[in-house]
Amino acid sequence: MYKEVVSFIHELYDTEETVPLHVPAFRGNEKKYLNECIDSTFVSSIGKFVDRFEEMMTEYTGASKAVVCVNGTNALHMALMLAGVKRDDVVLTQALTFIATCNAISYIGAHPVFIDVDKDTMGLSPVALEVWLIENTEIKGENCYNKHTGRRIKACVPMHTFGHPVHLDELVEVCNRFHINIVEDAAESLGSFYKGKHTGTFSKVGVLSFNGNKTITTGGGGMLLFQDEELGGFAKHITTQAKVPHRWEFVHDHIGYNYRMPNINAALGCAQLEQIGDILENKRQTAEKYKVYFEDNNDIKFFAEPINCHSNYWLNAVILKDKQSQQEFLKYTNDNGVMTRPIWELMNRLPMFKDCETDGLENTQWFADRVVNLPSSVR
Repeated sequence: MYKEVVSFIHELYDTEETVPLHVPAFRGNEKKYLNECIDSTFVSSIGKFVDRFEEMMTEYTGASKAVVCVNGTNALHMALMLAGVKRDDVVLTQALTFIATCNAISYIGAHPVFIDVDKDTMGLSPVALEVWLIENTEIKGENCYNKHTGRRIKACVPMHTFGHPVHLDELVEVCNRFHINIVEDAAESLGSFYKGKHTGTFSKVGVLSFNGNKTITTGGGGMLLFQDEELGGFAKHITTQAKVPHRWEFVHDHIGYNYRMPNINAALGCAQLEQIGDILENKRQTAEKYKVYFEDNNDIKFFAEPINCHSNYWLNAVILKDKQSQQEFLKYTNDNGVMTRPIWELMNRLPMFKDCETDGLENTQWFADRVVNLPSSVR
């Protein structure tokens, strides 16, 4: 059976060479804009492409303000700070995520608590979140506290796994009820919509990533999305070393961060974002081909977008029967010219986070033993 899968993927990508997991596609104005940027000499954090990229992204996502950053991890760090997270606060998130989510929490000195995911989204479960909050917290004034540790629970970070949106309406309702700010980790979900609204725009601040393997890339890069223009303006200020604008003086009015994306990276982003419609359509066509191919397979199930969602299918995923089947599939495909990978090692299994509180993570562990990502590049 695995042999047939390998043959199908080679045919899908029309190659006998090794099929990579996800590589960028440069089919538009990338070289033109890069040359234009170099010719202008504005290759650092000031230049027209930085402003253009932010403006294009607000128009595409429906955010009121967008602020580019060096990478998605920096953007997430900044987002948590802007959401009011302080040292020794608690941040609720999922163990099924990329390490950047927890690294950003740790930069502040906050403590992650890992909540289970839903079977239909692979993302943070509003039901599991509510159950944990009811059992483990108490409200004092306008703040929520862990009644066992006494720590303030300030933020919740859902991650839209592989581009599939979580149940955002329910999650927002639960967090509002418990006075917890949401920071959307939409790093993987550019081009994904929940009930017609773009991910990353349901909360005070959301985060995108433009790493080399993302739907569009700036080489490395991230972005903050805001509904509050004033907060977005403040983010742009402090990510640029908090320098007060002046023609020659260097005066700074806050602790600032050197998190601004260089103009040369933004030039690449502008060219990529111009093609977002074609890129997403191509990826959905690939996902549909996988879905049809696996629909009668009792041992390998394709993971399709949740109800009320329009997913970008950043990385296509299949669910194997068990851990043994997962490992056999990974070995066979990678030995035979098709790059596949398992889900990330769960955060609570890493040495840095092994002592963090969890809710049991039943679904999370089920996915970790079964998920395999398939090649998902633009064809």
